[in-house]
Amino acid sequence: MNLHLLHTLGTLPFRTVSYLPAVLRAEVRDLSPSYFALVMASGIVSISANLLGIGIIDVVLFWLNILAYPTLWLLTILRFAWYTREFIGDMTDHQRGPGFFTEVAGTCVLGSQFIIIFGNYLMATLLWVLGIFLWVSLTYIIFTSFVIKENKPSLAEGITGGWLLAVVATQSIAVLSALLAAHWQQPYRLEANFLALSMWLWGGMLYIWMISLIFYRYTFFKFFPGDLAPPYWINMGAMAISTLAGAALIVNTPDAPFLRSLLPFLKGFTVFYWATGTWWIPMLGILAIWRHLYKRFPLAYDPLYWGAVFPLGMYTAATFQMARAMELEFLDVVPRYFVYVALTVWLITFAGMVRSLVKGLIQAQRRHLLSP
Repeated sequence: MNLHLLHTLGTLPFRTVSYLPAVLRAEVRDLSPSYFALVMASGIVSISANLLGIGIIDVVLFWLNILAYPTLWLLTILRFAWYTREFIGDMTDHQRGPGFFTEVAGTCVLGSQFIIIFGNYLMATLLWVLGIFLWVSLTYIIFTSFVIKENKPSLAEGITGGWLLAVVATQSIAVLSALLAAHWQQPYRLEANFLALSMWLWGGMLYIWMISLIFYRYTFFKFFPGDLAPPYWINMGAMAISTLAGAALIVNTPDAPFLRSLLPFLKGFTVFYWATGTWWIPMLGILAIWRHLYKRFPLAYDPLYWGAVFPLGMYTAATFQMARAMELEFLDVVPRYFVYVALTVWLITFAGMVRSLVKGLIQAQRRHLLSP
């Protein structure tokens, strides 16, 4: 027995290292398609902190995204290479498939960070091109597969708030296009503003289609605590980023005659989006209380919770920018305090992610060391 113990201790460093590839493969296999929401959430909280002049938080979260973004791409590529069937299965799944749109939104939010925090338009342009490529590819791959697949789930089983990530992805391109347009010379400035306007309008139409189905599912089907997954906060987040895109277009009206002619429309719909997003906040808060306090649904870390952090940061930035674009100074009080809500929820979620990763590594190590 002592000899066996000595042998185990002697081989401990080797065995500790040797189990890591197995852990990596397990993490890659189970990687959520929605994990780029980490980049989305960190990026928009960083931007909100920058807009409100809060310390060094914006730079810290920017560099975190610089680390997280390529890491997530590496894991995604490995998952496609190692677990191609599972990867394609997720992409064509009605519940998990829309999560891939976080790749588009994460890419464009990171591009917006490069502009707002460091004024780096070259990197922002490269990310803008990548974001458009991903948006076109994912839009037609995912929705075409939903249409032509033979075995489809019912509405109650198939649709979730995660579908609205397609709206967020669309509006993220509108926001980044408007930011780039303000820097580019003519005629590219005109063309980029037209693209931003087109994406803004299409994102609004897509939201109307999807939220109708989601609200119908809310009110006419049985609703269980497990159904209220964190991406339902995208109900609000999609409207918040639509508000931000509208505010950017309003600011750009001097650069494009067609935007000047649409100025009343732009202002009206921007307020419409903001009011709709604001309405969702108490509703989602009440449902969260019902889920976790009344129904006692366990509160444990899930990558999907980054999809709940993002809307809080986006609402902060959107309200701030709309107040500036439309001279609504009385709204300044909202982002001034709401940014701390977003920061607090980001910290809680990040702590949960770190705890989950450490716990998973410890459990994997124990299994490996106890194996013969």
